Amino acid sequence: MIINESAENYLETILVLSKKLPVVRSVDISNELGFKKSSVSIAMKNLREKGHITVTDAGYIYLTESGKQIADMIYERHELLSSWLVRLGVPEEIATEDACRIEHVISKESFAAIKNHVKSH
Repeated sequence: MIINESAENYLETILVLSKKLPVVRSVDISNELGFKKSSVSIAMKNLREKGHITVTDAGYIYLTESGKQIADMIYERHELLSSWLVRLGVPEEIATEDACRIEHVISKESFAAIKNHVKSH
């Protein structure tokens, strides 16, 4: 499944917010990412049309099964890559920023190899 980096970021943000908040709304995503509410609304419409989220009449946003799969994959990559970079001596803030960029472009094969390496050491 092909999905762009922006959509991956939104799905990951919904996942992270859903762990902290009772419900996730567009305004929460807007505040978290520092994006205009209008930009978030357009992105939510696109994600809804692709079947990655559902939005209730009250404006509560939920990940669908496909949305959750993508969000879980990106979140796992982010967590593992940022902690690995910190263990390699990269300052935490830089490690987090780099992990954010790497998580979207790394192949499944390379990520699996890094994951196996990290878990075996």
